[in-house]
Amino acid sequence: MPVPRPRLRTLLITAAVTASASLSLIPLASAHTTPGLPKPTVVLVHGAFADASSWNGVVERLQRDGYPVIAPANPLRGLAEDSTYVASVLASVKGPVILVGHSYGGAVISQAAAGDPQVKALVYIAALVPDKGEKLSALSDKFPGTNELAPALRPVPFSNSDGTGGSDLYVDPTRFRAVFAADLPASQTVVMAAEQRPVAAAAFAASATAAAWHTIPSWALVARQDEALGAPVERFEARRAHSHTIEINSSHVAMISHPGTVTHLIEDAATTTAP
Repeated sequence: MPVPRPRLRTLLITAAVTASASLSLIPLASAHTTPGLPKPTVVLVHGAFADASSWNGVVERLQRDGYPVIAPANPLRGLAEDSTYVASVLASVKGPVILVGHSYGGAVISQAAAGDPQVKALVYIAALVPDKGEKLSALSDKFPGTNELAPALRPVPFSNSDGTGGSDLYVDPTRFRAVFAADLPASQTVVMAAEQRPVAAAAFAASATAAAWHTIPSWALVARQDEALGAPVERFEARRAHSHTIEINSSHVAMISHPGTVTHLIEDAATTTAP
């Protein structure tokens, strides 16, 4: 039997209102993918004889994967000064941090992160990882004959405006590639040698005043062909810190010659420590 027009109109309006009310009860997430938690900021600290551009390949990959990245200039003036500076950089970051250090930068981040609850993981790339009270030079010389850095260093005196001074250390350009970056093209390492940033000799004479790896989980990359620091000391440090460790065939500058592997290690630290 046909439905009378007034009743049909009433039924259609009722159906429309019911459908609208039902849709209003559907959670927003059903229409849009629920966004994940923000990714931690990755702070990359370079070591001696280098600058922040040494992280270029890693920065590009991390940014492509959606990570905020900061690669500050490490002053290379001394462990106390450098770690204080990096700590001030960390204080400017909102939210969790994955803190990464290469070479001498490893000692800097170990001290800078002490007592900082924002730092969720430490990542050491062919790095110095001293314990509290340990002198950097003693740590780097712990396994005699396993690295060639010391005889390749060239001191250059410097003076400050207040009359104080000291010595800067450079790697002899003729030995730079063999000691520092043997797995990179010579055309690249000759430029790196010319542009190297020196470290104050006093930095290696300093003793660490804190070791954040005692309380913050750590990851470590051991470079088997590292002639600047040496794989034996890197393995020793990683075992002592109970770091999640990988080993690769690389020179001292693994972040340049193997940026993908380094990025993967950093992202593993980030995802493992995510809330």
